[in-house]
Amino acid sequence: MNKILIFDDDASILEVISLIFEENGYKVVISETSHDIIEKVAKSQPDVILMDNWIPNIGGVEATKLLKNHEEFKDIPVIYVTANNDIAALAQSAGADDYVGKPFNLEDLEEKVAFYMKK
Repeated sequence: MNKILIFDDDASILEVISLIFEENGYKVVISETSHDIIEKVAKSQPDVILMDNWIPNIGGVEATKLLKNHEEFKDIPVIYVTANNDIAALAQSAGADDYVGKPFNLEDLEEKVAFYMKK
């Protein structure tokens, strides 16, 4: 089963995204903090990660950098999901594989997740 790990501290967004992806047959794991990204990834072994920028403790950019500098987990696709104006630059500086702006179009998000699941 395809597994998604979502880092976001907004409960309503977590709820919506989780419901959508679970209905599409994905296993969804959620985290409201990002400082423990390596432990969370090691435990859940996701196929794709959705990362919010404004997340407690270290933020999405630092968390994504930690992951991308980790030999075992650097190839897991990270899709940046945030409300910043400069989301493309943020996603690039973090080393994310792709991005979707908030408020997001669910179809866009689903298409991007499906694309990275196939890799």
